[in-house]
Amino acid sequence: MAFAFRDLSSHYDLARVIPCRRLSRMAPNPSDTETSNLRRILGVDPAASGPTGYGVIETDGRNFRVLRYGALHISPKRQKSSAGACLHDVHSLLCQLIEEFHPYAMAVESVFTALNMRTALRLAEVRGVVLLAAEQHGVEVRSYSPREVKACVAGYGHADKKQMQLMVRALLKMEITPEPSDAADALAVALCHIQGEQFTRRFGLSVGPRAASTQRVVATAASRRQSTARISGLQPTR
Repeated sequence: MAFAFRDLSSHYDLARVIPCRRLSRMAPNPSDTETSNLRRILGVDPAASGPTGYGVIETDGRNFRVLRYGALHISPKRQKSSAGACLHDVHSLLCQLIEEFHPYAMAVESVFTALNMRTALRLAEVRGVVLLAAEQHGVEVRSYSPREVKACVAGYGHADKKQMQLMVRALLKMEITPEPSDAADALAVALCHIQGEQFTRRFGLSVGPRAASTQRVVATAASRRQSTARISGLQPTR
């Protein structure tokens, strides 16, 4: 296929990464080279059976730059080869992304409580290897529920996938709509983390675990106040 990693190990099947897009880096102004504080966030949207989305965003606190996004699709044959094949591939991919981009934080979508028990357990297994990859590389992890991500990015906690894709494209000033939707969801999780951090610094909140819920509430409330201007033309679906 057209999109591929350069540094993937030989055992990795590139055909399972769909699509992997690299965006050209925007050259900073010479005067900003030393003063800018660029940081990278890796967003991950774990999936129990479908593709696991991922996205890497670079930001200086005001501007965003998408470095890579895509989704890992594991073929049925690979899934049947062994019980841990899917978990191994997800772990390998995330380790490669961390080693290449060196994110300072990983934002992960949490388990949706309305899922049935079997699906929730499978999703928890995938989240487990995601957290393992982050821990092995010393990367901080923050989890956000699907409703928190939607409210923060789209200003509406029940936004559908198409609305989320359009909002991610608009906020990140992307030339094309991110596909597949799993990749857009991963970028949205990373955006949620970035916006939450901005409000944490603005209001002088603590970054400890106890302040996590406060940080999300503040970010969500502010995003809702701005939702009318940001999602004009998009109507919430019931």
